[in-house]
Order: sequence, then C-alpha cells, then structure tokens
Amino acid sequence: MQAAALALSIGMAVAAGLVGCFAVMRRMSLASDAMSHVALPGIGIALAFHFHPVVGGAAALVLGTLLVWGLERRTQISIETVIGVVFSLALAVGSMLATGDELVDALLGAPGTLGRSELALGLAGSAVVVAFVLTQRNRLVLALVSADIARTSGIRVARLELLYLLAFALTVALGLRYLGVLLMGSLIIIPAATAKHLARSLHGMFAIAVVVAVTSTVGGEIVAARVHRPTGPVIIAIAAALFFASLAGRRARAG
Repeated sequence: MQAAALALSIGMAVAAGLVGCFAVMRRMSLASDAMSHVALPGIGIALAFHFHPVVGGAAALVLGTLLVWGLERRTQISIETVIGVVFSLALAVGSMLATGDELVDALLGAPGTLGRSELALGLAGSAVVVAFVLTQRNRLVLALVSADIARTSGIRVARLELLYLLAFALTVALGLRYLGVLLMGSLIIIPAATAKHLARSLHGMFAIAVVVAVTSTVGGEIVAARVHRPTGPVIIAIAAALFFASLAGRRARAG
C-alpha cells in the first residue's frame, strides 16, 4: 500500500498546485488558508459519532463553501470577509467538538492506514479537480480579468465561482490526512506563490506550482518518516524553503 499512498499524495499535491494558482491570482492567499479551517467542525462531529474524519471534514467544507458563496452573492460583502467570519465560527465550534490528541491530529494531520475505498475516492477527487482547472482555465482567467466581459461572452460567472470554490474545498479535503486543517491551505498557496514570480506564462505557472507541491509532499513524507516527526509541518517547511530559495535565486540572477 506504500505505492498507493504515494500515488494519492502526488494526486493531492498536483490538485493543490493547480487550484492554488488561481487562488494566488485572485489575491485570496490569506482567505484560502482560512477556508481550510472550515473542515474542523465536521472532523469534530465525525470523531464524536465514530465515522471517518475525512468524511466529516469534506461535508463541512462543502457546506461552508455553499454558505460563503451564498452570503457573498446576497450581501455583496467581499468573499475574503465572508470566509473570515465563517472561518472564525468553524474554528470555535471545531475546538469545542475535538479535544486533546484528536484536536492535534485534526489540526496537523495523521496519515494512518489508507483503505482501498479512501484511495479510490482520493484519486478520483484529484482527477476531478485537475480536470476542472485544466478545462476551465481560460474561463477562469477571463472571469478574473473582467467579470463583465466574461458574462458577455456567455460565461455564467456565479456558477463558475461556485465550481472553483468547490474544487478548492475538495482539494483541502484530499489533504486533510496529510496536513490537517491548519496546514493544508499552505500547500495550496506556497507552491503557487513560488510559481507566480518565476513563471512567464499560465502554463509555466501551472508546471512550477505542481513541481513544487509534489516535491514538497513526497520529500516531506520521506524526511518526516526518517526523523520521526509529523508529516504536515515537514511538508510545509520544505515548501517554504523552496519559496525562499526561489526568491534568493531570482535576486541573484537580477543582480
């Protein structure tokens, strides 16, 4: 099952790299990180009723996404503000529902044993996210540049926005077992932020973000196993190191 776990972690990392590119371009870096915390109440409920935490986290993420999307459309409040409010509520409720070691595992992730059903669903979810981003990339870019032009081109911007948020939520759910609610948002943002200042095109940004995300994830799992540390923090430490290394390399070339 080691090969299966590796395949799932790579699939999750690819999805994170692609979804993160649009989160960074939409200037949703902080809001995107907060969005991942919405899974915490669902994980707490799952632990209380003894079913799989990832299922509870995924359900909470979907409900949270629908809530954020609906409130943003009805109130015209910025999506970052709405996510911030929902995040605060989710963190408070989740902290009350999960305690002790369970809370630590929910926050930082706990890979554990991978079942066949979880593997199949995880790979399918990764494929769905990757397919969505690659097939809808032109529409997403156009909606990002000008929502009005996108509407006149026949794009249903509100629907596209919802689908993107759901793809983001699904990506977070895919990474809960590895990074937990506290760090999964970082794997979505850091590789994309690294790619943004290195790439010269959208396709280049996609490629760099995916490489950084996969390298961080696989390298983090290997290092964490050898030093006997939680996987999530090691993955993010490697991703951050690559980000700062890219900054230093760019400054050196410019100098």
